[in-house]
Amino acid sequence: MPVVKNIMLKVYAMESGKRELVECDAVAPGAWINLENPSDREIEKITTETGIPEDMIKAALDEEERAHIDTDGDCTLIVIDIPVINEEKDDYVYSTLPLAIINTDDYFVTVCLRETSVLGEFVNNAVRNFDVNKRTRFLYQILYTNATKYLHYLKMIDRSASRIQHSLHRALKNTELIKLLALDKALVYFSTSLNANQVVIDRIKQLSLVKHYEDDNDLLDDVIIENKQAIEMASIHREVLSGTMDAFASVISNNQNIVMKLLTAITILLTIPTLISSLWGMNVWVPFGEGSVAYQYGFWIVLGIIAAILVPVIIIMIKKKMF
Repeated sequence: MPVVKNIMLKVYAMESGKRELVECDAVAPGAWINLENPSDREIEKITTETGIPEDMIKAALDEEERAHIDTDGDCTLIVIDIPVINEEKDDYVYSTLPLAIINTDDYFVTVCLRETSVLGEFVNNAVRNFDVNKRTRFLYQILYTNATKYLHYLKMIDRSASRIQHSLHRALKNTELIKLLALDKALVYFSTSLNANQVVIDRIKQLSLVKHYEDDNDLLDDVIIENKQAIEMASIHREVLSGTMDAFASVISNNQNIVMKLLTAITILLTIPTLISSLWGMNVWVPFGEGSVAYQYGFWIVLGIIAAILVPVIIIMIKKKMF
């Protein structure tokens, strides 16, 4: 059998006499084949050795692939959406990617565009009662781990939103609002993916595409409960975040109105002395000008006129709460 050494293609099996997962060098019946962003050559290799149709393996390599179930002979394809985190500068961006699970009589294959923490739990032997040879349980455990990952990431999103809200309470900044928009976008992705996953889980339970065992029924029920809880939590967080963004939008609009009102009041107050001073600055005869009786007091008289007009205007503005 050919030796598999590429890090994008790994083969796992249960160690003989133990319940621990070990990496193998060769593709053999009963193995778990994990493909992460595989090359065309690797896809061709697995297709040739396992007999799995190439289009099934490539199903998860399209980021826009929706969650669904498909069959072709003894091959059953289950595509679900999994949550992922991308690091961008000093922040995290949450999104989803399709994960394909292909089950045949001899092989269990998983395909994804990148390394995922969902499958990482199994690779690191962090899942209890995990056995590659128990295919149905393995499938349910992947679905359960995926649902718990959604719940974990939703809690992280909630904490991030709370931190941003505290920052916005101190000062409204565009960068913080953009972060809230990114979190809202992530919640939309999560909510859509979780609902699509729920449809797949319901089909798995209702149809006979996957062999059902009495010992695994409780695990499947737990999968349904966790996924529905994640759906509800995503919906709640979306509503809370949407309400928060609407509230901050209202605050921004209100602050803008306050600033505009204050600037308008200041403009009016500056216009009055400017207008009166302009009248006495014309090159024509004006009261209290040169040659008049009150010439020497003209400046103070003009100031008095300005004050007499400004004081009532200021009082009116204060009563109208323009300051």
